[in-house]
Amino acid sequence: MELIDPRTGGVRGTQRPGRGGEVAAAVATARSARADWAALTPRERQRRLTALAELIERHADAYVAAECAGTGKPSAEASGEVAEVADLFRFYGGAVRAATAPAAGDYLAGHQSWVRWEPVGVVAAVVPWNYPLLMAGWRCAPALAAGNPVVLKPAETTPDSALLLAEHAEQALGPGVLTALPGDRETGRLLVGAGCDLIAFTGSPAGGADVAARAGLTPVSLELGGNSPVLVLPDAPADTWRQLAAACTYNAGQSCAAPARVIVPGPGYERAVAALAAAMAERHSGRDFGPLNNPDQAARYDRILAASGAKAVHTAPGRDDGLWRPATVLADLPDDDPAVVEEVFGPLLTVQHAETLDAAVALAESVPQALAASVWTTDLSTGLALTDRLSAGEVWLNCHLAQSAELPHSGRRSSGAGTDLSVLALREYQRAKTVTARLLRSAPRGG
Repeated sequence: MELIDPRTGGVRGTQRPGRGGEVAAAVATARSARADWAALTPRERQRRLTALAELIERHADAYVAAECAGTGKPSAEASGEVAEVADLFRFYGGAVRAATAPAAGDYLAGHQSWVRWEPVGVVAAVVPWNYPLLMAGWRCAPALAAGNPVVLKPAETTPDSALLLAEHAEQALGPGVLTALPGDRETGRLLVGAGCDLIAFTGSPAGGADVAARAGLTPVSLELGGNSPVLVLPDAPADTWRQLAAACTYNAGQSCAAPARVIVPGPGYERAVAALAAAMAERHSGRDFGPLNNPDQAARYDRILAASGAKAVHTAPGRDDGLWRPATVLADLPDDDPAVVEEVFGPLLTVQHAETLDAAVALAESVPQALAASVWTTDLSTGLALTDRLSAGEVWLNCHLAQSAELPHSGRRSSGAGTDLSVLALREYQRAKTVTARLLRSAPRGG
């Protein structure tokens, strides 16, 4: 495989994709590490995960360089994400020690029962190119903390940080506990069918459907992207448009939870379009955010934009050559427009008008995806009521993309099934075992 630098379009290296032999070897290596890793006490697992976090921090510059090489994102973005990954390994090391005690009790006469949470086994983690290291952290940290070895399959275009992470994991965690398996889609398909005990996949709905079909009876955890609605009420905070422009263009809009569909209920639609266009005009591609990741993604973005029926197109200054795309606002478009229905995955926002708040909620809920959403209003009662009516797994009020390791992130409908982040993610990588013992009466001892 040729590895392309998204910033220049030039070839920056090559990588041999894993095939049957490499896939089988990676899974066998992980399986050989399974018993010893699972047998460690939570305290020892925490110690080793903390050591891995320290290695990531010590080599932060190398991780930033690896992320920038594969994604083209600005180093400031990559630097923040590297710090988040180190925090994730620390967080889950502590979380597994603080997990809720197993249930126990006398549920049957003459018996005592309890429930143990055990590791599922070898986890195959298949992660995308938009956040190569961060998504690896989201998947690997809870899986490892729960006692599972992991085979990590990075995206075809961004293997760099996964290889570095596996190198440091071998030092901190031990051999075979975290194995990187670079490759293409065929590598991923081979891994899904290689007999792992759980498949953790983050990617497109089409990719998730393919994984689920190939996995058969193997459990899967899926995070499949979003198309986030943004309800902006007339009394929204003054900085709403600037905040949305920054969130939309972070990572060039290549975030599953990025704001995508601005919905304006009631009066003020024209003012909203003008204010959003002005805010987006301050976000320059090549200066404030990076390029799209690969030619396929750029072609898909261009196809959706060309098919849009928007009557108003506001394009910000910035680079538009190669894989670079400028910040863009589409307005006056039909509700079934491709840019509304599909997840664009780029630095673009659509703006729709709704006559009433109920109609705005209906528009928000009119697409298949349900990963994230946001509501913008200074009336907190109204805002909190709207968060109840939106079916997304994560809803923000007067902010967007505000995330922390302690808070769960999960999709609904076509956005997947499963939980990333928080202590709840540990359950993705554990299975319950019920143990019930009949209490035997001891015969009294003679004197």
